Amino acid sequence: MKVTVPAEGPLLGLDVGRRWVGLAVSDPLQVVASGAGVIDRQAGGWLARVGEVARRHRVVGVVVGLPRRTDGSLGPEASRVQKLAARLEASLGLPLVFWDERLTTRQAEQALLEGGLRRERRRELVDQAAAVLILQGFLEAQRARRRAGAAPPAGMDGGRQEDLAPGDPNSIL
Repeated sequence: MKVTVPAEGPLLGLDVGRRWVGLAVSDPLQVVASGAGVIDRQAGGWLARVGEVARRHRVVGVVVGLPRRTDGSLGPEASRVQKLAARLEASLGLPLVFWDERLTTRQAEQALLEGGLRRERRRELVDQAAAVLILQGFLEAQRARRRAGAAPPAGMDGGRQEDLAPGDPNSIL
């Protein structure tokens, strides 16, 4: 079964870490991703708080960053994120797709460093910035595929879109 998110309406992007969940939201036309905060998973109730953000922004789908190894394979972190995403999908009742998040945290850290932010402030914003990069990469790939007239990408796990490489909307890993 192919899982896709609607082509219109705001999307929620997530960078799910061990402690923090970075959030990003797209505009209704799915052109631009913007930061929507960070949630501390250890504080409890993180699923409900993600749900609050989803409802507040009236999102129509969720894009979750899937951590892959540099060779493209899935490791224990990816399995952990997939399990958490399954709980999130059941809780929200929204379509959910995965997106390759390789190097997004590193890119986010670099961008924040270049922005002149102090270390303490960078630590607060890095997960949100990574969520923005994940969602923006997904949006750009979707837009490129629509322009090319191609069908939405299907991954190898029953149609999830996680098998596209960031920056290359046509590559299946």
